[in-house]
Amino acid sequence: CGLKPTYGRVSRWGLISYASSLDTAGVFAQSVEDIALVLQAIAGHDPRDSTSLPHDVPDYLAAVRQDHSIQGTRIGVIRDQIESPGLDPQVRSSLLEAIEAYRRLGAQIVDVQMPHSKYSIATYYIIAPCEASSNLARYDGVHYGFRSSAKTASTLDRMIEQTRSEGFGPEVQRRILLGTYALSAGYYDAYYLQALKVRRLIRQDYDDAFAKVDVLLGPTTPQPAFRLGEKINDPIQLYLQDLFTVGANLAGIPALSIPTAPGPDGLPIGMQLQAPVLAEAKLLSIAAAYHRATEYQPKLPAAFEDPTS
Repeated sequence: CGLKPTYGRVSRWGLISYASSLDTAGVFAQSVEDIALVLQAIAGHDPRDSTSLPHDVPDYLAAVRQDHSIQGTRIGVIRDQIESPGLDPQVRSSLLEAIEAYRRLGAQIVDVQMPHSKYSIATYYIIAPCEASSNLARYDGVHYGFRSSAKTASTLDRMIEQTRSEGFGPEVQRRILLGTYALSAGYYDAYYLQALKVRRLIRQDYDDAFAKVDVLLGPTTPQPAFRLGEKINDPIQLYLQDLFTVGANLAGIPALSIPTAPGPDGLPIGMQLQAPVLAEAKLLSIAAAYHRATEYQPKLPAAFEDPTS
């Protein structure tokens, strides 16, 4: 299970800044209850973080542990995602089973359209690298942090170049280059500024959806978890795994991924639930109701225990 809280719900003090308008400290845990336990401890206002929200922290554990009825809860199903031609049939089948489980619990299933969600991945991979390029520019080996000790770093420029080449991995370098390009003269308006405008439309889609439903339901990734070592040489395929999750990040809302029925090979399949700003308690409660109804028990898939199988 994994939770991305509302933007500003958890302090980012002490973290390395990546994308300032997106960065959110989240929680990975074996169960929804464990997520509630950790969130209870880390949520709250922090004056050292200018983005930290001043709102009171509700009792997340009570929301999970109390067997609340979800009778009448409006669950919005994002049909464009469920019926996407790129969605693995195993994922679609597992999600449809989860939808029926919620229906049996008395939830009201409502079809929801998110007309701008198809632009989410492109929007995210413009905004995030642009902000990363700016934030990570401070790591030059002069002010603080890692500094290259290579003998070839004989001048200041060479030392900075060598430090950043050694200190940043290939993926970080790739994102810095993408961001630097998009922010360069002649491209700022065409890429970054346009991405900010699309982000506003995506956020409006969520506002419109939550005027009709309590939570949104969709896939976490387009396919089941892939095996260890797969796709690592294809960054585009890796980026596309974020297809359904970046929308919540762009809108600043909480999103929770929980396991549903696994595929035939036992590899995990994730269902994503999204809720309005600061509605983590509702999100956790609805997720816990599903796991109680399906008698979910955390279990490692055989492929995880033996990656070569």
